[in-house]
Amino acid sequence: MNTSIYNISLLNLLWVMVPVAIVIVIYIRWTQDKMTLFYALFRMLIQLILIGYVLTYIFNVDSPYLVLLILSVMLIAASIIAMRPVEKRLNAFYLYAFIAIFIGSVFTLLMVVFGVLSLEPWYEPRYLIPLAGMIFANAMNAVSIAAERLESEIDSGNTYINARVISYKAALIPRINILFAVGLVSLPGMMTGQILSGVDPLIAVRYQIMVMLMILGSAGISVAIYLMFLKKRYA
Repeated sequence: MNTSIYNISLLNLLWVMVPVAIVIVIYIRWTQDKMTLFYALFRMLIQLILIGYVLTYIFNVDSPYLVLLILSVMLIAASIIAMRPVEKRLNAFYLYAFIAIFIGSVFTLLMVVFGVLSLEPWYEPRYLIPLAGMIFANAMNAVSIAAERLESEIDSGNTYINARVISYKAALIPRINILFAVGLVSLPGMMTGQILSGVDPLIAVRYQIMVMLMILGSAGISVAIYLMFLKKRYA
C-alpha cells in the first residue's frame, strides 16, 4: 500500500475554487448579500494559515498549559460564533452557550482521551487539539441551530416545550443524517484523511466510529443544556 500523501500545490488548490465561485455568484444574486461569503472565505483562509504555524509551534513545545490555553480560546470562540444567527443576543445567551458547549464537549473529550485512546501524555497536542476542534465545532453548530430555531419558534407564538422539541430535533438532523449516510454515501474527514495517508481502512473505520459517536454525544448534550437554560426565560 502506498503510504505517502499527495502534496497539494497552491496553484492546484485553485481548481477547487471553481465550484466555490459558482456558489458565490448564486449567493450574491439570490440574497443580495455581497459581503458575508467573501468575509467568511477570507476568515477561513487567514485562520487556517495561522493555525498551521501555531500547530507547528505547539507540536514542538511539550506544555500542557499551552494546550489548555488553546482549548480555552477555542471554547470561547465557539460560544461567541454559536450565537451569530440569533437576533436577540443577550449577554446571558453567550454565557449559556459557553457553559453548554463546555460541558457537552469537555465531557465527551474526556471520554475519548482517557477512555478510548488512553493518550500518553493526556495533552498530546497532535491528537488532543484536532479532536477537540471537531468536538467543539460540532457542538457549536448544533447549539447555533437550536438557538436560532428556538428563537424563531418562540417569536411565532409557539410554547417553550413545543419549541424546545422542534429545536432539539432540528439541531440533531445533520448529525443523524451523517449516521445514516456514513459508509454508504460518504467517507467522512478523519477516515478519508487516514486512508489517504495509508492507514489500514479497518483501523480508520474504528477512528471514524469514535468520531461519529463523539459528534452525536457532544451535540446532543450541549444542545440539551443550552435549551434547558432558556426554560426560565420562555416557559
